[in-house]
Amino acid sequence: MGCGTGTYPILDFGREVCGNLGLAASREWLVTNGIGGYASGTVAGLLTRRYHGLLVAALKPPLGRTLLLTKLDEAAAYDDQVYFLFANRWTGGYIDPTGFVHLERFRLEGTTPVWTFACADALLEKRIWMQPGANTTYIRYDLIRASAPLMLAIKALVNYRDHHSNTHASDWRMQIEPVARGLQVTAFDGVAPFYLLSEQADAMLQHEWYRDFYLSIEAYRGLDAQEDHLHAATFHTTLQAGDSLTLVASTQANPNLDSASAYAERQVHEQQLLHQAQAAGQAAPWWMEQLVLAADQFIVHRPSPDDPEGLTVMAGYPWFEDWGRDAMISLPGLALATGRPRVAARILRTFARFVDRGMLPNRFPEVSELPEYNTVDATLWYFQAIRAYRAATRDDGLLRELFPVLRDTIAWHERGTRYQIHVDPDDGLLYAGEEGVQLTWMDAKVGNWVVTPRIGKAVEVNALWYNALRNMAEFARLLGQPAEHYDLLAQRARMGFGRFWNEAAGYCYDVLDGPDGDDAALRPNQLLAVSLPHSPLDERQQRAMVDVCARHLLTSHGLRSLAPGHPAYLGHYGGDQYQRDAAYHQGTVWGWLIGPFVSAHLRAYRDPALAQSYLLPVTRQLTDGSVSSIHEVFDGAPPHTPRGCIAQAWSVAELLRAWQLTEEAKRTR
Repeated sequence: MGCGTGTYPILDFGREVCGNLGLAASREWLVTNGIGGYASGTVAGLLTRRYHGLLVAALKPPLGRTLLLTKLDEAAAYDDQVYFLFANRWTGGYIDPTGFVHLERFRLEGTTPVWTFACADALLEKRIWMQPGANTTYIRYDLIRASAPLMLAIKALVNYRDHHSNTHASDWRMQIEPVARGLQVTAFDGVAPFYLLSEQADAMLQHEWYRDFYLSIEAYRGLDAQEDHLHAATFHTTLQAGDSLTLVASTQANPNLDSASAYAERQVHEQQLLHQAQAAGQAAPWWMEQLVLAADQFIVHRPSPDDPEGLTVMAGYPWFEDWGRDAMISLPGLALATGRPRVAARILRTFARFVDRGMLPNRFPEVSELPEYNTVDATLWYFQAIRAYRAATRDDGLLRELFPVLRDTIAWHERGTRYQIHVDPDDGLLYAGEEGVQLTWMDAKVGNWVVTPRIGKAVEVNALWYNALRNMAEFARLLGQPAEHYDLLAQRARMGFGRFWNEAAGYCYDVLDGPDGDDAALRPNQLLAVSLPHSPLDERQQRAMVDVCARHLLTSHGLRSLAPGHPAYLGHYGGDQYQRDAAYHQGTVWGWLIGPFVSAHLRAYRDPALAQSYLLPVTRQLTDGSVSSIHEVFDGAPPHTPRGCIAQAWSVAELLRAWQLTEEAKRTR
């Protein structure tokens, strides 16, 4: 097993990738700061998304994410030659300059991307990382080999806009002022400034808009693909072999400018993560170590007046906020499988504060910051996350603290809460939904069109409901509380669940009692009826369902959201929002679903090595698309091209959880 901050061959690219624009521009890196801020870009250095930037600061942690420093355009003068080390794509599609041709190597040190540029016999390394807990990005250049001085000129391109937007500058004029060791940028009157600083370089102030950058992925997504960025300053220095230059972009006026100590802080943080994971039994291949580091990127602070130490889970980078459903699905993999139970407890406590009318928030929107409650399953996943926490820690203290919230939640579901969520007294199953609202995880909506409304009794919702009731009975007994009522509800739900089994098809209906009757579409949702700790199906049904899902839904990168034979199936995820959302849950592959599939397969066949084999192809995504993380979705049709967010919490989490599950099964078999 390698060292977590070392170099792994599979995450170490040479010119075969770096010099190929198609490959280098399609591989994206990500670094984060633990409070919602991030930096992201491509191996080639091209901007292809509106979300690419070197400092996207969370001005209202974990949200208020604002692009401040877009990019640095470097030119090196060495031995009477000038080497442009950056690349830009302009409107019309032409690229000028093509600095990636000088890129000899790209690799990761932990989560830190490292570029190595070759200028004749000189080698210049560049690293980018963020300070944990601060909106501060470090960009360090090390001249590791040279036989003559190398002069470096670095243009700093800045902005100040919501990370979901594009800038068309017109006559916008920012205030750029010199300060000690750099400059201060104030974008508008009344907004806080940010700073670009260096102890090793002189800053020459500028104010020139570079217009018409072309963002190819935004064009592919049917969005505004043109943007302007402001050249705010050029930093100049001369390096000898062994010298370093660090630029610091920060919302703080006096950040730590000592890059050695700043990088050591980042490395210590990542080594601690790996040690915790190893202590939890995650002795695993190198790619599991990389996923442990990736898992930490989603865990961020959500402070509040009554909970300044609150934690949450960012659903995905670069554009998702923290979602209740995603947080609870992800918690076992992100926090428990990585040996961080205290983090898990803080997340559970944070979300308990937002439970309302028996419902966990669906998400915290970036604009209003008020929680939205349009979800039926997030609350049920909360029970599962607490069960996983208690199983891993035997901590009855937290269980006792949260038990009143859980008891109240069950009561609300019995008597009915928002969106017609209620227990049907006829069969004990949970009904949910009303026109115009998307409540399950298949939640795509365009305008007033809910693509997969799934009104009625959804199969995974009722698998979760049955497990929540079984968990509540167990919790009650552990705490010396009455459990009979929960036992009775669970028995009725299990009997009612028999209605889902479609004997002729050999799998479960997806939804019962919907506006158009029962929905027999083959979807992966039913896997939760086998993958969760308590299954309402018998062994014959479990195996039959797993087999059908394996034959029709399983791919190398996850499971399709709809079987290809269905009339509504769409195998390609792309185009404008209407086209993308139409395909989002109608055939698109979801990475996180490999976790429920592996868990269900293990239960049905009791062969941990075979079950674990389904995880291995997914891990190869660490070198394709998102470097060091796992994408949100993939095309349903081969070759299953990565799409959506470049780093998705539950995609990473379910790999970690399923790996741990199968490893434990190997040891106990």
